[in-house]
Amino acid sequence: MENGTTKSDSERRASTELDDASQLRSMGYAQELLRRMSGFSNFAISFSIICIVAGGITSLQLGISAVGGAAAGVVWPVGVVFCFLVALCMAQIASAFPTAGGLYHWSSILGGKGWGWAAAWFNLGGLIFVTAAVNVGTYQLFISFIGPMLGLDPARLTVLHQAVGVLLITASQGVLNHFGIRLTTLLTDFSGYLIFAVAAALTIGMFAAAPTHDFGRLFTFTNLSGDSGGGVWPARNSTFVMVLLGLMWPIYTITGYDASAHTSEETVQAAHNVPRGILRSVYLSGIFGWFMVSAIVLAMPSVPEAARHGETVFGWLMQQVLPGTFGQVLWVGIVLANYICGLACITSTSRMTYAFARDGGLPFSHKLRQVSSKWKTPVWAIWTVAVLLILCMLYAPAYSTLTSAGVIFLYISYVMPAAAGFLAYGKGWTKMGPFQLGEIIFKTIAIIIFLGVIVLIWIGVQPPNQKALIVTSVAVGLMLAGWWLGLRKSFRGPPVMSASRSEIGTEAE
Repeated sequence: MENGTTKSDSERRASTELDDASQLRSMGYAQELLRRMSGFSNFAISFSIICIVAGGITSLQLGISAVGGAAAGVVWPVGVVFCFLVALCMAQIASAFPTAGGLYHWSSILGGKGWGWAAAWFNLGGLIFVTAAVNVGTYQLFISFIGPMLGLDPARLTVLHQAVGVLLITASQGVLNHFGIRLTTLLTDFSGYLIFAVAAALTIGMFAAAPTHDFGRLFTFTNLSGDSGGGVWPARNSTFVMVLLGLMWPIYTITGYDASAHTSEETVQAAHNVPRGILRSVYLSGIFGWFMVSAIVLAMPSVPEAARHGETVFGWLMQQVLPGTFGQVLWVGIVLANYICGLACITSTSRMTYAFARDGGLPFSHKLRQVSSKWKTPVWAIWTVAVLLILCMLYAPAYSTLTSAGVIFLYISYVMPAAAGFLAYGKGWTKMGPFQLGEIIFKTIAIIIFLGVIVLIWIGVQPPNQKALIVTSVAVGLMLAGWWLGLRKSFRGPPVMSASRSEIGTEAE
């Protein structure tokens, strides 16, 4: 009950919204999107995109067919630690600059508008490739394991059927995004609980059905490249190289946590809740995912036998150890979680598109920046993203190529603001947000993740993913040409670029 000294809930909420809007205005933007996401919802959208029952399952072969059981016991946690280091830098910068543009704004403010422009294009490209990979994976899971329950024969379906299926999936996700952040938030909040439930049930089911609890296999490195690994990776003599290639499994899975930043302008108390959402989504996904993938490896009758099944390894394993009703229920949960993962990906990508467009960074920016007066969503951005996903999938229908290109683009964009922050810390960047690591820790981590992304680029372009190298090279060439042939003069960057860098940021609390 309200009294003379205590504010009512509605008054506190209004005060918080005013503070958030005021902070946004200080960075040159008006509050256009509907700010209704709680701290949990901000976490849930990143957790839904990471979705350990998506990448952790659909990319299982990338790890197992590289080095066997150690991919789960050793390679997975190493990859998660790297992702968490990236998330730490991202969280500190997000706390200082909580805007929908996320990495684009941070890179611009800390490194200049050209650096920010490049970061925006890498981030957009990565988001589109990863979302396309998620929707392709959702289609393949549905057709392979839900389809037979409905009388469909996967063997009779072609690439054309896949294109139509992904089109329908993407269109439905676009419709749900169109009708407001409240509906999307309800679904992603539900997905957060669903992922926990499915991952826990799958972990328990696999562990209980395991023919032997041989924990030693989780720490046994076996070079399973070539035919011994179902042809997932070409034959290599070096086990160390295969360990590096196996890192693609956890690092691809733990992507998309920048969604917490992209929905900053729809999150209450964004300077506090956004960094929390980023970090929680990464470490909870990493920990729960570790238990889940370890249980999957323990449930394999034989790791070498499982690896020989290549891309069909998880489906084969489910038929071996969980073939009954319980397994079918798990399949429904897995497919649904993958679908909502794609839904959340479109939310994140459309917000990035909207934020970049309102500064004139995209073709047809005047359309892409428009927000529906009724639904308070960037409808043009949402449907443009949906169309690009379909075109992307038609160019590179191979799941592994979409995965590799997405990881390369995203992690380049993830490390760019950290690299700029390394140089600007204590100079142009003096005001921090509520979450901060301190200069020494931030700069040390920034160096580690910068070097790590160089290694990651090499991993991502290895055969059979040569197309990822072509895509990356062409993208870099086009960006350099476009920037130096005129965009560096016409692109204005974020509004705060006209302010003194020492005057921007959020005061530490």
